[in-house]
Order: sequence, then structure tokens, then C-alpha cells
Amino acid sequence: MARRLRRFFRDRRAITPVLSNLLLTVVAVAAMSIATTATYVITTNLRETMSERIIIEDLWFNNSTEGVLNISVYLRNVGKGAVHVSSVYINHTSQPFTSSFSLEIDEHGWLNISYSWASGNLHYIDIVTTRGTHVGGYYKAP
Repeated sequence: MARRLRRFFRDRRAITPVLSNLLLTVVAVAAMSIATTATYVITTNLRETMSERIIIEDLWFNNSTEGVLNISVYLRNVGKGAVHVSSVYINHTSQPFTSSFSLEIDEHGWLNISYSWASGNLHYIDIVTTRGTHVGGYYKAP
């Protein structure tokens, strides 16, 4: 009996398949964990970006008494999250605007943009949020 027991412990043929199957299972579980985490991160970011919706309700080309020209844009947040405007482009050129402009859910307000517009010209106005949402269009100055 002792001889059989010693031969059983010295025989390594069954250990290699068991270890390879165990290693394969660990690798498969790790790969699925990474895939699940990546899917969660990607869909969370998409959900936040897709829930961000703003619209331009009104736009005014203003000419103040001091000769300063600006454009006032009335924005409304119709999405499911707060909106923070990060940049404003007029004719594809970055323009200064009211600093730290934000709108909470269902809020609305005026965004004032400093820009020397010319009467009768067509201007492309693009407003970009911190999450990358764009809203804009072509507007003709009076």
C-alpha cells in the first residue's frame, strides 16, 4: 500500500491539465471583468452626454450707446443634467463671453458674447458645453 501511495504522489501527469484549466479560468474571468468595467464606463459617459440638451430660443444683435457691439443668446436647458458652457465660436473663431455660464435643469438665461458684428452679414454661432455638446446655427445680423 505504501508503494502505491508513493507512486501516486510522484505521478505528475494529472496536475498539468488541472493547473492549465485553472489558469484558463482565471484569465477568462479577468478578461470579462475588464470588459464589463469598460462597458460600464463607456455607457455612463454616453448617458451623461446624451442627457445634456440645450436649445437657443432667441438671439439678439445688440448695439449699445457706447458703440460696443455684442450678441445676446437666450438659452434653455431642456435636458436631464446641468449644462456648463465652455466656449463660444462665431464664424469658427473663439469669442469671449459671460464667464462661467451655467444652467441647471429647466433653467434659462442670456449668454452675452462680445463680438463686433456687421449689419447684413451672416454669422455662424456655435456654443459648446464642457461635455462637448454643440448648439448653434446661422444668423443674419439686422
